[in-house]
Amino acid sequence: MWPVMEQKLARFRELEEQLADPAVAVDHSRSTAISKELGSMGKLVYPYIEFQQVESQIKEAEGLLAGDADMKALAEEELAALRPKREALHAKIEDQLLVDPSEDFSKLIVEIRAGEGGDEAALFAGDLYQMYTKFARLKGWGVEEISYSPGDAGGFKEVSFGIAGDGVYQLLQYESGGHRVQRVPATETQGRIHTSLATVAVLPEPDDVQVNINPGDIEWETMRAGGAGGQHVNKTESAVRIWYRKGTTDEIEVKCQDERSQHKNRDRAMRILRTRIFERQQERLHQGRADMRKSQVGSGERGAKVRTYHFKENRVTDHRIGLTVHKLEAVLNGELDHIIEPMRQHVRKEKLAAVEK
Repeated sequence: MWPVMEQKLARFRELEEQLADPAVAVDHSRSTAISKELGSMGKLVYPYIEFQQVESQIKEAEGLLAGDADMKALAEEELAALRPKREALHAKIEDQLLVDPSEDFSKLIVEIRAGEGGDEAALFAGDLYQMYTKFARLKGWGVEEISYSPGDAGGFKEVSFGIAGDGVYQLLQYESGGHRVQRVPATETQGRIHTSLATVAVLPEPDDVQVNINPGDIEWETMRAGGAGGQHVNKTESAVRIWYRKGTTDEIEVKCQDERSQHKNRDRAMRILRTRIFERQQERLHQGRADMRKSQVGSGERGAKVRTYHFKENRVTDHRIGLTVHKLEAVLNGELDHIIEPMRQHVRKEKLAAVEK
């Protein structure tokens, strides 16, 4: 059915044999590399092996349909359970084959920034933060706070956090862009609906191998953390700022001040820097693709939107695929599958159409 899967299965078996070789077992770097490749291939190969097993079981059951009434009834019952399982595995394998290797990340960093709308935009940024972290926990993913700047009336001027889990980037990659809210703010005395915007950037988090940073391209600066925090914050220079400068065109600034430990702030700042460098590298590798941050996140103005959350009408609209669901409260409580799955199916159909041409 899939010649490419037979090739991958053959490679998988070859790697298993290599890993069982005693000579490889004592070579730590080689065994680590083989184990990593096996783990990556397993996501695709294991469902294919199961698919083959189910196919075999279906053929056996179909062979019993010509038997006596009891055998035929038993075979039909078995087929009723096996055929949906085969379809689900078929779809799973097809989805995995459509995944670009550059999209196969289990860790990412989400950056949310308040756009137009003042205090209300910051409050909405806080709502989006709660939405994504609730969704992550519903999926059983890990969430890690990285950096934030609180809004004057609550919420966030900007917030960055990490999410880790199997398939996390494949599910969340289409969340990047401008998110618009239309509602009556708590401070509005005449009941008028206000429109505000927050921007979301979903950035895959690469490892040290994928992004190698030359220490000579980095300048470090330490400072006292701002905001509330008592005497410890006022007296300790725990906050850090990285200036990354490479050549005359590449310059990135990253600041972290949320941990009391300067060492932890350095680690977190480097993680953010690595994701931003990786993003730029990916843009250069794919010249035909629009600039990720500029096209997906936009300028923070109201026109640069991918989704609208309208409180009075209890609706969420994704403008890219013309989808509207009247489940605003559920979506904000982390039930994002109502929005994410239709978008993924839309992209899946486009990819399949392109493959079949």
